[in-house]
Amino acid sequence: METWYYVVESIDGDYANLRRTDIESSELKLVARALLPEGISEGTNLKYELMQYSIVE
Repeated sequence: METWYYVVESIDGDYANLRRTDIESSELKLVARALLPEGISEGTNLKYELMQYSIVE
């Protein structure tokens, strides 16, 4: 089972652009905000594990 780490780069309406932080990558991943935890904002760090996103403090 793998774990990926992201940072919220930008929020555009019902979607957020995420950039991976656990590897060197400049690609953004577009994710529906309904799949993300409540209370995210630009700069929020996220962990993706078991098909679920959670906020990393």
